Amino acid sequence: MESERVGEPGVYEGLDRYPLLDALRSRRSRRFGMGMKIESGPFAYQSQHEPLPLTETEEAALAFAACGVTGNALADLSYGRGQGGGMLAGLLGRAVASPDAINTVSVFVTNDEATYLLKRPQDFAPTEIPELIELARRGELVELYRRSRIKISDGRAAPPVEPGYNFNINRWALYAPGGTYFLPVEEMTAVYVNAMLEAFDEEMAIFVVDERANFRPAGISRFAQSKGGHLNDDTSSGRMATIQTIEASLAEACAIEQGMVLQNLALMSQALGLGGYPNFARHEFGWFQALGFRMGEMPASQYLGANRLISTALRLLGRDQQVPYPLGLERGGGVLLEPFCPPYYPSMEAAVREFVERKFGPQGIFRGGASASGWREPDEKTAGIPAPSEAAIEAAVAYCEYVYDRYGRFPAHSAPFRTVLGYQATHVDVDFYDRFYQPDALSETQRQHTDRWHEP
Repeated sequence: MESERVGEPGVYEGLDRYPLLDALRSRRSRRFGMGMKIESGPFAYQSQHEPLPLTETEEAALAFAACGVTGNALADLSYGRGQGGGMLAGLLGRAVASPDAINTVSVFVTNDEATYLLKRPQDFAPTEIPELIELARRGELVELYRRSRIKISDGRAAPPVEPGYNFNINRWALYAPGGTYFLPVEEMTAVYVNAMLEAFDEEMAIFVVDERANFRPAGISRFAQSKGGHLNDDTSSGRMATIQTIEASLAEACAIEQGMVLQNLALMSQALGLGGYPNFARHEFGWFQALGFRMGEMPASQYLGANRLISTALRLLGRDQQVPYPLGLERGGGVLLEPFCPPYYPSMEAAVREFVERKFGPQGIFRGGASASGWREPDEKTAGIPAPSEAAIEAAVAYCEYVYDRYGRFPAHSAPFRTVLGYQATHVDVDFYDRFYQPDALSETQRQHTDRWHEP
């Protein structure tokens, strides 16, 4: 890798003063990078330059924009009983927002040399956080990048680009030499458990049915008000939901978090003078196999939630193929990404209660862990934050166990981990854009990038 100039003062000089309005006005998807080739069509062209990999300095700025730790979450909420403040599940902020401050999205970085996982705030030891915040404040992004990344393999990780894995529109450019690919991966179980603990609180009292099982109660019959429980099963109350609507809402919220990662990457690419573009990365297992996740598998009929008749027919016809899906990420005997479900917990009850412990146990974020928050007198604040009631916890356990037992996984409609879109950053081939476009296709940051960011 070429000289980084990291030790020189002002390595990011000018970047911290780049106008936000300029970044918004000039942000574009610029796909054609140095070393690339378009085989045919009106833009057929072969770059006259060798691929130029991003430097560590450039990657560090992009990584910070994508998911860098920035400071303590303000958590300025109402925490009285029934007010919902305790739904928050984290007290650390990063460059993008996240449902309930859970930081559902992990970001992977892969280039020609290696593939890395960037730690989420909850993946750091509490003692590390103050220094990480200070590094961000001082703009020491390379050091922050080095402390945040975990190498998971040598070389570039990438799934196939053939139909079935991606669309043809992306095939010519994806995973090009010299480019750095950023992949947000969302972990669904933490936000799911957290949402159900709130939904099953006595104040919300949501009652959930299974739309794929004739709308029967989703394991929570004994908690229905009609049976003396606390959940509102009156169909006219507006407090009933299906498994599908709950999971779709959570998936949308997490996908928006991924979208903010991609927007930040695009804005930082513009400020740096790089090219880049978001692209399709949604596949049930392609990326996870490429990244070396621990995989499970189940028959396609079970994976898709087919009824017994269809499942039997597919099995008899020999068409009920096994579908792989991600379980978690492990390296060197340790677990890097672990969902709140088996096989990492013996049962869904154990997973739910561990989640509650991490929030309200002695060292949970709303107990002893709040000492690292930005609050004044945190012990006084946490003393007034109520934990979920035992009734809400038991209902969440019953529901989560029902989903896992019936569908063989948690969530019911998807694997614990999902991808949606990724972002490929490259060095722009200025000659290509001058050949085919008006001069304003590139801003001065692209045209001046090599002189400003690379040694002669």
